[in-house]
Amino acid sequence: MRALFLIDGEHYPPVVLDAMRSVRDSLGAEGVAAAFLGGTEKLKEGTDYGLPLVADRDPVSAVGKALSEHDVDVVVDLSDEPVIGYRERMRIASLVLRAGARYVGSDFEFRPPELRAVSTKPSLAVIGTGKRVGKTAISGYLARLLAREGFDPGVVSMGRGGPPHPEVIEGHKMEVGSDYLLEALGRGAHAASDYYETAALSRVTTVGCRRCGGGLAGEPFVSNVLEGAEIANGLDTRVTVFDGSGAALPPVAVERRVLVAGAHQDPEYIVGFLGTYRLLVSDLLLLTMSEEPMASEERVNHLVEAVLEIKPDLTVIPTVFRPRPVGEIEGLRVAYVSTAPPAVLDKLALHLEKHYGCEVLSTSGNLSDRKRLVADLDGMSGNTAYLTEIKAAAVDVVTQRGSDEGKPVVYCDNDPMGEGLDVELLRLAREAVAEKSQ
Repeated sequence: MRALFLIDGEHYPPVVLDAMRSVRDSLGAEGVAAAFLGGTEKLKEGTDYGLPLVADRDPVSAVGKALSEHDVDVVVDLSDEPVIGYRERMRIASLVLRAGARYVGSDFEFRPPELRAVSTKPSLAVIGTGKRVGKTAISGYLARLLAREGFDPGVVSMGRGGPPHPEVIEGHKMEVGSDYLLEALGRGAHAASDYYETAALSRVTTVGCRRCGGGLAGEPFVSNVLEGAEIANGLDTRVTVFDGSGAALPPVAVERRVLVAGAHQDPEYIVGFLGTYRLLVSDLLLLTMSEEPMASEERVNHLVEAVLEIKPDLTVIPTVFRPRPVGEIEGLRVAYVSTAPPAVLDKLALHLEKHYGCEVLSTSGNLSDRKRLVADLDGMSGNTAYLTEIKAAAVDVVTQRGSDEGKPVVYCDNDPMGEGLDVELLRLAREAVAEKSQ
């Protein structure tokens, strides 16, 4: 293995040299360079470490420079406090993983997610920095946009409630109605899983897959996505969109990648920890929920600035979501059920009333909490229909409730809105097609 050593001037040079020899013996790694991270207490003028020495303005940039100059398989960290701390090490880990190398320390090891080159079609992935940031809504919107523009997309969806074997749903043939989803529920399917949502609301062919677990850099512990990707290769589609799950990445190599983060999230989850890795491997960042009361304009601006410090050439688009019923609700008195935070439910209800001519009598943001959701539904009265997202308890609780009460259940999508959104998404799609054809 070709190794890059990270060293500092707080260790006596003979100690560092002995450590490098020890690592060569234990790991079978041959040093090709050393990145000097700083520190001068024990540094002696003219010390020869026996390797090309790379330095820069700070520890993180020194590692980045060394990785750009040398092709390595493993980065071995022989540095320590006070030259480098926890935050710097996570930033370094992100750089190393982006370079496709392992990052090894005395009591830790990071390895890059294994992204397999199995897709034979131009492909894009939509990934997230966590759950409930709107990633699946973005994937569905991207699929609809590509379909409208003639890209003939298919979607491979990865979820925690996916099927044991990849399942193909032809969305353009699917009845977007409660009977269909109740029938799927009766067969034992998780009818509110992401792949049902995407197929039903975007009307595109979707391959449903499952995963369990997610590593710090996003690799699923177990998944059947590779099998789903092979199935997608044989579908009558031209472009494949891989939809991630939470902060887990589809384990597939793609031409372009869209990262979805919530502007309301702790910034550390976006620009810190291994959120940095996700930024570095992405081609577009969509900051969802970029509005009051979820996130102030100042907060959004600070987030954008922090992101661009990490990756200056990354396009960042602040966005907001607005509900879009896929059925007619004009004149209905509806109970609106969502996963949206309580702070924005009133705003979304007003949007529905203004643009779709309904009256929203009651709302609940507890789709992902069945106990609270049932309590909310028990307290609702006077509604003539239910309007719900296809998520979590949408089918087994809300749709079943509507069926029991003889009230129609209308499903609802969430459309992102942001300046230049369509232009940037289509740019990535065209680049993916062009790169795959080379």
